Amino acid sequence: MSTISAARVPESLAGAVAAFTVQRNDAPVPEAERLAALATPKFGTVFTDHMVRIGWSVDAGWHDRRVVKYGPLLLDPASAVLHYGQEIFEGLKAYQHADGSVWSFRPEANAARFAASARRLALPVLAAEDFLGALVALVRTDVDWIPTGDETSLYLRPFMYASEKFLGVRPSLEAEFLVIASPVGPYFGGAVAPVSIWVAQDYHRASQGGTGAAKCGGNYAASLLPQQEAYDHGCEQVCFLDAATSTAIEELGGMNVFVVHADGSVSTPELTGSILEGVTRSSIIALLTDAGHEVRERQILLADLLAGIADGSVAEVFACGTAAVVTPIGRLKGTDFDLTVADGAAGAVTTSVRAELTDIQYGRAADRHGWLRRLV
Repeated sequence: MSTISAARVPESLAGAVAAFTVQRNDAPVPEAERLAALATPKFGTVFTDHMVRIGWSVDAGWHDRRVVKYGPLLLDPASAVLHYGQEIFEGLKAYQHADGSVWSFRPEANAARFAASARRLALPVLAAEDFLGALVALVRTDVDWIPTGDETSLYLRPFMYASEKFLGVRPSLEAEFLVIASPVGPYFGGAVAPVSIWVAQDYHRASQGGTGAAKCGGNYAASLLPQQEAYDHGCEQVCFLDAATSTAIEELGGMNVFVVHADGSVSTPELTGSILEGVTRSSIIALLTDAGHEVRERQILLADLLAGIADGSVAEVFACGTAAVVTPIGRLKGTDFDLTVADGAAGAVTTSVRAELTDIQYGRAADRHGWLRRLV
């Protein structure tokens, strides 16, 4: 057992990182197998040798900060998470730059959203220092798992679940926080290409006062049936409308939406409490504003969007998120419409903002907003 060295760790996190003990995996993935996985990484299918764990109880608070062997969890059949869905998660990436250093992108924003999700799901709030320290501890331990090919990265999945053994509808008195990591390539695989979107008109992702603004598993579970409906109609993703009127665009199953107008202005659905506040979303708003675009966060009615696509006043539509970064939308389809956006190809604004964002993340462009945080 050892502790994480403070070398090359940001001074503000040195103490948080040093709090983690490391129990090395006694049977790591063989090197040849690891290198093969890194050569052609697929999203979320292979995982590194270790994971982070921190325990919590109402009496002891947060305790036992450690990096341990990646492996199955031992859950009692009566664990609260299995019966009441009390859990949250985050998603972010570690990028290796040309000089070999490893960086994350706006991890403080993920830490803040994780805390907000915890409050909404009645889970204990993890301090930002512990959240960030856990990322550094795991990435430093499994640094050899970071792929170096084009648009590859180490995907980090922090999550928390209610672990107390009991049956009863109340907040759990025990919880576990973990971080696992997976070497990944592009989310959709291959080169960036426009996707087709099915607009769900019979299902909703979230409603006012619900958990739409929290990153919790229930929101994604609710999207799976309409996502299957999208596949059945020849589309890759599903887009949800607002639950109150079924007239306004909200977000995809796991991505925010942007509309680029012919006059150069850009719109994105406003955050009303039922939409997840995406880290990539807010970053893109900043980059587009820097580039001189007027960006409006507002209600976008489906009827207006379809009319704009039909008459050419809508030039581009794209989606964004940590996993898929920026993805052009080439087609919108529903029960009574099927429209191609412009010529169906990725537009100039979509292509430009995607290139700028990824150039910042991979260290190829200046980080003028101070978004990058060094992990190794």
